Amino acid sequence: MPISLNEADIILALRALERDKNLSVRRAAEIYKVCDRTLGYRRASMPSQRDILANSRKLTDLEEKTIV
Repeated sequence: MPISLNEADIILALRALERDKNLSVRRAAEIYKVCDRTLGYRRASMPSQRDILANSRKLTDLEEKTIV
């Protein structure tokens, strides 16, 4: 699955934050044109919404593979 443009910008902003300790999250978000809240969440190691499994899943991965 290819990375979306917004996701790529978030990754670039996170790398910029790692390199420059004086750079704030808000300023990095402004430079890379991403949401500062999203950037803050990612910096705190919260996964993106698309990486989280749905709460409504009834089968485990093994059960699903067995059926398929």
